[in-house]
Amino acid sequence: MGHNSERLFAEARRLIPGGVNSPVRAWRAVGGNPVFLQRGRASTVTDVDGNSYIDYVGSWGPLILGHAHSDVLRAVHEALRDGTSFGAPTAREVELARMIVEAFPAIESVRLVNSGTEAVMSAVRLARAYTGRTKIIKFAGCYHGHSDGLLVRAGSGALTHGVPDSPGIPPAIARETLVAEYNDLASVERCAKVAGGDLAAILVEPVAGNMGVVPPAPGFLQGLARIAAQHQALLIFDEVITGFRLCYGGAQTLYGIRPDLTCLGKIIGGGLPVGAFGGRREIMAQLAPEGPVYQAGTLSGNPLSVAAGIATLRALRQPRVYERLEELSAALEEGLRQALVKAGVCGCVNRAGSMLTLFFGTESVQSARDVGRCDTGQYGRFFRGMIERGVYFPPAQFEAAFVSLAHSEGDLEITVAAAAQCLAVLAS
Repeated sequence: MGHNSERLFAEARRLIPGGVNSPVRAWRAVGGNPVFLQRGRASTVTDVDGNSYIDYVGSWGPLILGHAHSDVLRAVHEALRDGTSFGAPTAREVELARMIVEAFPAIESVRLVNSGTEAVMSAVRLARAYTGRTKIIKFAGCYHGHSDGLLVRAGSGALTHGVPDSPGIPPAIARETLVAEYNDLASVERCAKVAGGDLAAILVEPVAGNMGVVPPAPGFLQGLARIAAQHQALLIFDEVITGFRLCYGGAQTLYGIRPDLTCLGKIIGGGLPVGAFGGRREIMAQLAPEGPVYQAGTLSGNPLSVAAGIATLRALRQPRVYERLEELSAALEEGLRQALVKAGVCGCVNRAGSMLTLFFGTESVQSARDVGRCDTGQYGRFFRGMIERGVYFPPAQFEAAFVSLAHSEGDLEITVAAAAQCLAVLAS
């Protein structure tokens, strides 16, 4: 960590809780103090001390085109000339809504909001209103933002009502959430039985990205759709990470599932704050002002965020975009796997499209139970070694790394070589 980053972090800790505005940025999970970033271009970021890194965080997923993409910057500059915010309808938000509806067969109507947390919170409220029920099933290890009813974990038993994962959450609210095990349909069935006739929705990341990358087991998502239908509950896909990341129509298109509601964020804002939720027209019609379910936001559909999103989605519609992402991501996965084997370090690489995680201390990760067996200390040492070699991986074992269209084969070669050096050190 350079002098300028050290100085800024000391000042930030005096002014901001923990010195950061989102906890993972503090690097508590990997040790050391964070670097402060100043600029990004294509596949690299540069900190306030002038050090550059090949970046696999990508602002935690939105920057699928890379940093400061010319089309996105141009679109934002054009929108900026007209003003920063109106709190009134604009043509651009209609265009972005049209692009989302055309991309996702399960989305007939969509509401733009300001974040993924807001999107999921609003979708859950809508599901409860539409079904007239209160219980929600979510999955251990899946994160859906920090709203009270979803920031819960499983209790002491194998299956239980949720208990608060943070002080400040009333237990009565947390108890409305049941926590099942990802990739375990039997646990979902048990949760549905506990909920009885009060199950409003099953909420899931179709590809888990917040316990590290964990793809769905064959038949898992189909099983969720079946269970939801059996209990007349809604199936909600949280595609805040996977939407437009795995393919143009998200994970639901890739896996052939039609959820009742879909939550989006990240990529649809091209690096600016945004969120959205949408689904079947008769469900979305319950939202005010068309229906009785209230949801609002001063900056919803912000013209700068919407302009960046439109430019990003237009770029993603170009030929062979996702084929290129797959080629790059598969090459990185294979390079990391070979480096693990050569160094004799216990670990595995999970990948879904252009999102991946290198886990330590286990040879297979399919659920939160497996995640709990990972060696986070070893990941921290790996992360610090990669930073020293000019590669910026996520500063936590249980986060996804992202490959962008701006990464090159040369970037991957440097990354794999750095990883091989770090792993050799870990093995020694």
